[in-house]
Amino acid sequence: MPGFLLRRLGQALVTILGVVTLIFFVQRLTGDPTYLLVPETATQADIAALRHQLGFDRPLPVQYLDFLGELARFDLGQSVVQRVPVTTIIASRLPYTLMLAAGALIVACGIGVPIGILLAIFRNSPAAKAAAGFVLAAQSMPTFWSGILMILVFSVLLGWLPPSSTGDLSHLVMPSFALGLLSMATFARITRSALLDELSKDYVRTARSRGVRSGRLLIRHLARNASIPVITVAALEISNLLAGAVIVETVFAWPGLGQVTVQAILARDFMIVQGVVLLGAFVTVLLNLLSDLLYSLVDPRIVLEGAR
Repeated sequence: MPGFLLRRLGQALVTILGVVTLIFFVQRLTGDPTYLLVPETATQADIAALRHQLGFDRPLPVQYLDFLGELARFDLGQSVVQRVPVTTIIASRLPYTLMLAAGALIVACGIGVPIGILLAIFRNSPAAKAAAGFVLAAQSMPTFWSGILMILVFSVLLGWLPPSSTGDLSHLVMPSFALGLLSMATFARITRSALLDELSKDYVRTARSRGVRSGRLLIRHLARNASIPVITVAALEISNLLAGAVIVETVFAWPGLGQVTVQAILARDFMIVQGVVLLGAFVTVLLNLLSDLLYSLVDPRIVLEGAR
């Protein structure tokens, strides 16, 4: 186990460094943010002075090395627009994004997994056919489109839910469903496939021949054996939920990291974008590591490479 963890941590550092390097240089291709910060009446001397103040007049390799040095000290720099530390901005917006992602994950797992079980166990029933149509619709509908439709139906036409911003739990309902529907369809398909694969195995036929009830068989054997692919998908889907929050937060004016990232991209606020991307890369790598560790807990027969 220690060897496995060390190797995965080494791979994680290389991955995060690659992501940080890519986003650092790609952002610089979009142009100089200094021109967006100065007034229209600014002279070339004013522009040069601001560029020097922000450090953008230095050679690009020097800026990159300085950025890595600050990153090694856990300093993400300062926003060039708001003149506030990036860590402060992320800390103020992160709780909203986590709240939205948690709501979407509840929608995805709480609806997707039971639908997947229904599609596998009662696959020829009318309810399963109706659920399959619902999954297909959820998988086919873009996030921004489902969000707009929800606002039109539940806010404008019916007046049941607030259309945007934050407040009580009612403000969280539509953004959570808009963000979680696509992941819900993924959970439903993976759960169905995993259960169908388990249902075709010999131990299931043996258990049924002995009179084991379907409910007990599902809880005692099928659910645990079919959980490995679901765990894998869960790690990926949580990362996708955080990434998809950029669109949902823009549609619903939700004050999370997605909204501030869009604003930072439009303003060429490199520091904020770098900080958010770094956080996303860290969360993705951590979730994949946790999913690998869960494999051996769910199924003791699985031995992690390097854990012997």
